[in-house]
Amino acid sequence: MNQWKNFSKGFIKENPVFVLLLGMCPTLGVTSSAINGLGMGLATTFVLLMSNIVVSLVKNLIPEKVRIPSFIVIIAAFVTIVQLAMQAYLPSLYKSLGLFIPLIVVNCIVLGRAEAFASKNTLVSSAIDGVGIGLGFSFALVLLGSIREILGSGKIFNITLYSENYVTLLFVLAPGAFIVLGYLIAIINRIKKN
Repeated sequence: MNQWKNFSKGFIKENPVFVLLLGMCPTLGVTSSAINGLGMGLATTFVLLMSNIVVSLVKNLIPEKVRIPSFIVIIAAFVTIVQLAMQAYLPSLYKSLGLFIPLIVVNCIVLGRAEAFASKNTLVSSAIDGVGIGLGFSFALVLLGSIREILGSGKIFNITLYSENYVTLLFVLAPGAFIVLGYLIAIINRIKKN
């Protein structure tokens, strides 16, 4: 497989949020601001990259019957590393993301890539796939978080763009996440058709 296509497929063609509709729980739960989307996206990218590397290395050593539980243990190890590092060095982001960091373990994007791609491909292809899909996920979360933050609080990355007198609080609440995500999916589908 062409490695550039392998890397870039996660941004539009196989974007986990806009096309595959995977990882909806953190997508809707943490994107009330752009910084939350960026933090969650990068944490998931790290876990995707590292778990894809390890799964591609040990795929022939794991018996078929315990394949999925083994993948979950590998993923959980990297999620624990991310959680402890974020708790130590980024405590405000860790507090903001809360329960969604440990839930990366059961994120269907991470387990799906381990099972569908890393367990069947080489180390290099698996690492590139992990980075591409992870950055595509990060792109989606930052885009969604940015739009919600601008419309809901008049800010982006805590930089004030306009007065709070003109904001619509709906967009930082749960219904706003569904509305903005629906429009973004429609726009991405329109772009893909052209």
